[in-house]
Amino acid sequence: MATSIDGLVSGLDTTALIDSLITLQAGTQSLLKSKQSTASSLSTALQSLNTKVASLAEHATKAAKPQSWQAVTASSSATGVTASATDGAQPGTLNLRVGAVAASQSSLLTLPAAADYGTGTPTFTLTRNGETTSVTAASTSVADIVDAFNASGSGVRATAIKVPELDGDGNPTGGTTYRVQLTGTETGAANAFTVTRSATDGTAPVALEQIRGASDASITLFAGTPAEQTLTSASNTFTGLMSGIDVTVSAVTAPDASDVTLTVTSDKTALRALASGLVSNLGAILGDITSRTASTTTTASDGGSVVKGGLFSGNSTIRTLQQNLLAQASAPVDGVSPSDVGIVLGRDGTFTFDAEKFDAALAADPAKVQKIVSTVAERLAGTATAASAPATGSLTLTIESQQELVKDLGQRIADWDDRLAARRESLVRVYAALETSLSSLQSQSSYLSSQIAALTASSTSK
Repeated sequence: MATSIDGLVSGLDTTALIDSLITLQAGTQSLLKSKQSTASSLSTALQSLNTKVASLAEHATKAAKPQSWQAVTASSSATGVTASATDGAQPGTLNLRVGAVAASQSSLLTLPAAADYGTGTPTFTLTRNGETTSVTAASTSVADIVDAFNASGSGVRATAIKVPELDGDGNPTGGTTYRVQLTGTETGAANAFTVTRSATDGTAPVALEQIRGASDASITLFAGTPAEQTLTSASNTFTGLMSGIDVTVSAVTAPDASDVTLTVTSDKTALRALASGLVSNLGAILGDITSRTASTTTTASDGGSVVKGGLFSGNSTIRTLQQNLLAQASAPVDGVSPSDVGIVLGRDGTFTFDAEKFDAALAADPAKVQKIVSTVAERLAGTATAASAPATGSLTLTIESQQELVKDLGQRIADWDDRLAARRESLVRVYAALETSLSSLQSQSSYLSSQIAALTASSTSK
């Protein structure tokens, strides 16, 4: 690489001269960098807009589905009964009484002496719901027996409890011992269990002191009428008790208490959210487009005004999307304006949601509201999906185009870096050669001057 020799002979600041020449020649690269910055900003803005459009597509698709308009909410008149709605739930009411809640068995196991097991590794056999599970402990210690039950997958959990030791007459001896509490992991009468153990002569039953028996939950429908009917469940949840409604019980209905009333009604909050969600998603998109299209005015160096369009100015894809969304969200459905059900287009081109108007329309004619909102949603879903689809969406393709442009400009900028570096090296060589030539000429001038001086001195002496 050539080395610059600043003003060695000429006194010129050759580095500054070269920098000035390079700056002049780098004008094209500066323009490319400016274009790349703008393209990169536009790509980022388009990606942000595309995310909002995809959100609208998702919500609008949901709002257009008939099942979304079947949303219901379930309530109970008693805290001991809860109801939850699932797909297919229908409005209705039901009275019931809770006769019992489901429980799992819980029993205390008194461990025999170590010698009574017959082997050094005690083995228990647990029978539950017609199935048996063998539980073998590593030793006769309480901790090993508890661990064996908990690791067996037998359907019970074991806990060691320290209690006072009793003699044969049931009197405290002053010492302590351990009893093992076995609790079923599943409720229901069918999940009651028994336990036997290994013994010196084979197997022996284990005395279980019951704390709580395994039982089913039960409810009575239509109590006190000829149609009275009792239902049982191994768990506290009665799945599908009403169409699409699961009921869970947690407390028995007191004898003097009124029947529990379950009420399933249309979920107005969920239905309102279908319409308001369309408006909020539209607002996010149209607001983004408006803010990024707006022009800005600045003052030029000569005092004049400079008007600069926003990032989205002149973008036909954005303009078409904006026009379509405005038209589809405000167009009548069977001659009825969406504003009649709360989707209101203002004079400034923005949408607002009128909850009071929506609620009033829903109360007067639910089918009409559903038809209008779902139709608007279907239109918007089609446009939003066409714009934001991952591979074929118009916005997606525009983003890809901008990203390719940014990449291409980056390569061209890098090429200019190489070109300017080569130009700088060439200029450094030229100015270095100039200094060398000037140095040579200066040496020759000095030599000639000395020779002339010598000749002049000789002529004078004669």
